[in-house]
Amino acid sequence: MIGATAHFAAALWLLRHRRDLNLAVSMPELIRAYNEATGVTNSDIGGYHETITLASLRGARSVLDRHGESAPLHAVANDLLAGELGQTDWLLLYWSRMRLFSAEAPGLWMEPDLQPLPF
Repeated sequence: MIGATAHFAAALWLLRHRRDLNLAVSMPELIRAYNEATGVTNSDIGGYHETITLASLRGARSVLDRHGESAPLHAVANDLLAGELGQTDWLLLYWSRMRLFSAEAPGLWMEPDLQPLPF
């Protein structure tokens, strides 16, 4: 299983170098294909999760935007991981566990129910 560090590194690279992609549209299929290739089932209880993916992309974009175009991606990633997004439970600051892990959340965007995202 790939950890948050690798996921955010990939997201940052795609955000910077594949501006031709609308990642909100492209990322679901990329993640589902990766999951299938590595034996992970995409279902209501595992695999691709729309809410987590879109929230993570928004967070990664906000950190990337704070840095200039010339900032090395490893420095951006280090900044991201040193902050709130680097905490394994950061999503639970915005979503209740019940809402984030509901049967609906993997398949569609669920607005945060505890507080709005700051980015």
